[in-house]
Amino acid sequence: GINAYVNEVKAGQKPLPVEFKLTDSAPDLWQAEDVLRIRSHALVSNVTSEVARAKVVCAAGVEADKLRRKIDPPDHRMVVPKGLNACDIPKDVLKDYTLATKQVDFDTLAPGKVQKAEADTGTQLAALMEAQANEGSNNWTISPKRTATGRPILANDPHRQLGVPSLRYVVGLNAPGLNIIGAGEPALPGVSLGHNNDVAWGITIFAIDQEDLYVYDTNPKDASSYKYGKGWEKMTVDRQTIEVKGEAPRQVELKFTRHGPVLAEDAAKHHAFSMRTVWEEPGLSGYFGASRLTHAKTWDDFKAASNNWGAPPLNIVYADVAGNIGWAASGRVPVRKNWDGLMPVPGDGRYEWNGFMGKDLLPSSYNPAQGFFATANEYNLPEGYPAEDRKIAFEWTDPSRANRIKEVLRANDHVTLADSMKLQGDSTSTQARRFVALLKKSDLVVVHADGPPGASMETDLDRAIGLLQAWDGNETVNSTAAAIYEVWIAKHLGKAVVAKATPEAARDLVRSGHLEAILTLFEHPDATLSATERDSVILASLSESLAELREKLGPDMRTWTWGRLHTANWTPATGVLADPQLKAQMSVGPLQTPGSSSTPRAQSYRDSDFTVTAGASVRMVMDVGQWDNSVIMNTPGQSGDPLSAHYRDLFPMWAEGVYVPLAFTREAVDRVAESVIKLSPAN
Repeated sequence: GINAYVNEVKAGQKPLPVEFKLTDSAPDLWQAEDVLRIRSHALVSNVTSEVARAKVVCAAGVEADKLRRKIDPPDHRMVVPKGLNACDIPKDVLKDYTLATKQVDFDTLAPGKVQKAEADTGTQLAALMEAQANEGSNNWTISPKRTATGRPILANDPHRQLGVPSLRYVVGLNAPGLNIIGAGEPALPGVSLGHNNDVAWGITIFAIDQEDLYVYDTNPKDASSYKYGKGWEKMTVDRQTIEVKGEAPRQVELKFTRHGPVLAEDAAKHHAFSMRTVWEEPGLSGYFGASRLTHAKTWDDFKAASNNWGAPPLNIVYADVAGNIGWAASGRVPVRKNWDGLMPVPGDGRYEWNGFMGKDLLPSSYNPAQGFFATANEYNLPEGYPAEDRKIAFEWTDPSRANRIKEVLRANDHVTLADSMKLQGDSTSTQARRFVALLKKSDLVVVHADGPPGASMETDLDRAIGLLQAWDGNETVNSTAAAIYEVWIAKHLGKAVVAKATPEAARDLVRSGHLEAILTLFEHPDATLSATERDSVILASLSESLAELREKLGPDMRTWTWGRLHTANWTPATGVLADPQLKAQMSVGPLQTPGSSSTPRAQSYRDSDFTVTAGASVRMVMDVGQWDNSVIMNTPGQSGDPLSAHYRDLFPMWAEGVYVPLAFTREAVDRVAESVIKLSPAN
């Protein structure tokens, strides 16, 4: 279908899509290997944190990293791998990596636009890590004994970077021997989440560490040789030609060690750096493992697919028409016998993957006693899981979304489809409630300018503290407390805590820290930040937050709302090349949205202006066995054509938190069909 349309465009029978007009380019024919070339969906990202951690350790030691990223389990103690000098890692070691994985932009093509200086590599790395941290998901599967219908319910809302056109595409695929429906990415075959006649499945990221950075000593007489074991080993050199628009082709050398591609070289210090990743293993094309679920009928079929899953690493939840439910952690797990994967390691042979974890060694659960299973990227290795195997990962998403989802599901033993829809749109932050609990018990003394501490004259700071202390953590669009809280924790709290609790040499590297690590320190003050210092930091950073809110929203606190700040407003990457009228046609929004990254309705935002950048790319709630009752929501629409009625028609419904039917049976599909395309062979 793609290639037929491309050929029609090239023959002048169909119009050239607007993106190609704006970029003065032409579409190429789609090839099967393009599925392998596209890596933006692979979502294996530990190497960024390895490099950031090495920089912090170089500047101020291992303990200085504790606020940059919380480690789970909390009793794990990181050590610098023997033979590694953390200061050998150059600041731009991931320059090519960040370029390869960043969001696409066309700023350099914008006519008459003054080009901004390229951001330094530290800023680029921080932005990439923030984007990676915001890509999560929620899913849950509920046993018939806890649903109103007596049938399982399975829900999933994968969180990714949002924009136009939509990341996901909702599709039903029906052919002899094939009947599935769900959502995936247009570049990938099949569906990543959905159901067939017999089983349903949904996905979230499970944080297996699937990347490692290797550091080599190179031969001073031959930069393409590196120390390995007792001798020197030659790199593989691949010479390629890259076509460059408007210039002569460029000849490049791509170098590879036994571990993977060489990302950077330091000629002065005779070092080279390469990355090993599961991406390069056979059969590891991102999400391709979903093809094994297409014909699954039973738990055994599902487990076989899970055991062969590669990347990205996932929590996959399951439900079948017989009433069974389950969960399986899935993904290729490198076995690191003598290190934890948290820092770069020497590439001289001392730190090798000892193959991959054997099949069926990752945790799973079949028909759990509690009657449901839910995941939200949190640390969820079960009690009793072998300590050696816990080295599969140490960097997980904070547990706030998972805690809220489980809290709601535990309280309801007659869950309906509507209940699951409501939970996908839930905007209560259990992380915010933990901060509120601290505010209630902290000894916060506001010093008024016109009187002694505790004077009766109320200030904005008094009112803000009162609002937060009375708040239930629900981040609705009309909430003043949510506006104060999010500006506080996003822009001011982290910087203030890091300035107090992190050695000066590492502060610029730790930046605003990791909110879960900061909250843990607040709940358990230590020598780096006493309870008194904590309360002082809270007051000072809250005051700065209120000053910013007055500037953004005006002097009257009663008019401050989270929705005034937190909007979904997206323009496609090629929009920078469009004239104002066309750009308006291509853009969607703004619409106010509730929630944040710590609520089940995940709505991560850009700190600079609070614009929504990531969240539920699609929402799906499935009535297992009565499939036509299932519902779905994509955003902003099913079409990538700005002139199509389906380019943005789902966006207001997505923002509102409503759904459309997910018709599955032929009869149901025929009843709701808007148009039918009939294809006939030419001969």
